[in-house]
Amino acid sequence: MTALLLSFEALAALCILFAVVYGVARWIDNYGIVDIAWSYSFAATAIAYALLGDGAPVRRSMMAAMAVVWSLRLGTHLLIRIATKHPTEDGRYRQLRRDWGAGFDLKMAGFFQLQAASVVFLSIPFLVACTNPDPAVEWIEWAASALWIVAISGEALADAQLSLFKRKTQNTGIVCDSGLWRYSRHPNYFFEWLIWVSFFLFGCASPWGYIGILSPTCILYLLLRVTGIPATEEQSVRSKGEAYMRYRERTSAFVPLPTRKPLK
Repeated sequence: MTALLLSFEALAALCILFAVVYGVARWIDNYGIVDIAWSYSFAATAIAYALLGDGAPVRRSMMAAMAVVWSLRLGTHLLIRIATKHPTEDGRYRQLRRDWGAGFDLKMAGFFQLQAASVVFLSIPFLVACTNPDPAVEWIEWAASALWIVAISGEALADAQLSLFKRKTQNTGIVCDSGLWRYSRHPNYFFEWLIWVSFFLFGCASPWGYIGILSPTCILYLLLRVTGIPATEEQSVRSKGEAYMRYRERTSAFVPLPTRKPLK
């Protein structure tokens, strides 16, 4: 099956899936579940590309394995977090309710469909790898696999450290400033971006693989400018106030770096 046809079929299936998820979100009145659906959708997309693509079996298996493990880990992490807080909705979506006002329902329906399109767009490295018939696994694919191991381990560690910190009642309202969080305000986002870099590098061994640069570039933009750091930090300032402002002065926003001396 051609790459173009595969991507169109994936888009159609995902649009239907996210329409169903939107209906569920309205029913339970918690739109944060779109993050869970978005994360798990990459596993489904990677499996579909691996099964239907005409690339070399070893490469398809390697690509699918990396994508599925990452997708299921992130999706399950979000599922546990959102289910634990339900019916309280994530602060980002509560803010969107206020910002969008009377047009919230229609805009949110479009937002869910945009998530479907983003999964197909960001999965370009999966697609090119799963349609590459060359049986030889290139050095860059092995290097990308090694980077993926480092990145997913770092993201899992950052998530575990934050979850452990939040479970301690004495830390309520306190900024997490230990482990990886001492060196970056968002180490989970940094390692998440590295995972996408590894996907891109893996795809570079395949024809048209360079197009996959769009994936880590888009993820980086979203993390730094849109739904990642800006939204998260706005919520942190609202909930933790001056303590978070001091933390922000001394700690790198994204790349883990030594702490800075706070401004006087």
